Amino acid sequence: MENRSFRRMGRDASVIGLGAWQLGADWGNVTEEDAHATLAAAVDAGVTFIDTADVYGDGRSEQIIGSFLKQRPGLFVATKMGRRMAQEVANYSLDNFRAWNDRSRANLGVDTLDLVQLHCPPTPVFSMDATYDALDQLVHEKRIAAYGVSVETADEALAAIARPNTASVQIILNAFRLKPLEQVLPAAREAGVGVIARVPLASGMLTGRYDANTTFAADDHRNFNRHGEAFDVGETFSGVDYETGLAAVERLRPLVREGETMAQFALRWVIDQPGVTVVIPGARNPEQARANASVAGLAPLSPEVLQAVRTAYDDLVRPQVHDRW
Repeated sequence: MENRSFRRMGRDASVIGLGAWQLGADWGNVTEEDAHATLAAAVDAGVTFIDTADVYGDGRSEQIIGSFLKQRPGLFVATKMGRRMAQEVANYSLDNFRAWNDRSRANLGVDTLDLVQLHCPPTPVFSMDATYDALDQLVHEKRIAAYGVSVETADEALAAIARPNTASVQIILNAFRLKPLEQVLPAAREAGVGVIARVPLASGMLTGRYDANTTFAADDHRNFNRHGEAFDVGETFSGVDYETGLAAVERLRPLVREGETMAQFALRWVIDQPGVTVVIPGARNPEQARANASVAGLAPLSPEVLQAVRTAYDDLVRPQVHDRW
């Protein structure tokens, strides 16, 4: 497993991490036993970085990870805060930050959280001095070791990168979302800010397993948030409409190397982008976790393949997403 550095934190992470949204909610039911087996498989395969949030299953994801940490201490766990209240700028206050942190520390069973990220807050929050003053205070109080942001747009990421103590930026990056390559990744790389690439498989679309007849459970966001009914539509299939996504997948499928899956191809594309620190695919079972982790050992994609991905994006996907996020 390759490790890369969060330079402003002085801490390394496995280039393949584990996104733990699936272990909480919104992807269909995952039992606690299956969640523990998935975590164990990932860690046994070299994964050291786990990403969660206080709202995933209303804390269930954090609690499962917390119980796992009792058996396997020393992992790098990043959580997120801010979505437990109405998305109003005034709610992003030091008092609320403390309350949210205290809940996450209890859920995870730790005194100091490794990394806390603002969870896609209202855009003005990224530009307010008071936001970063409050986050710095949490570090001073040793509630958190470091802080970062999870963003919807490239402009939000750039605003956070410009702040001197921002340790990380989490942003959607996959073969359907190329805009971060233009400014965000270069700026983060120059500043020493870690980049956490989320939604790398476009909500599973880039696994190549879906077709026009695929259905999703009622409690799966790929059903209930297809058009942004519950939260930003960019979090579901990266904001690409389902039919266009299927067409783009067929353009990419011939690029997959023999002996590798399309999901592995999509993850390798992400970690081949200069500036990416860790990618956080989700997994619902041990087999998925092991397959994801194995991508770190695959050969980089060729320049010709990287260009073919860009061409498919320009032809099919760019008109839908590039100027929105």
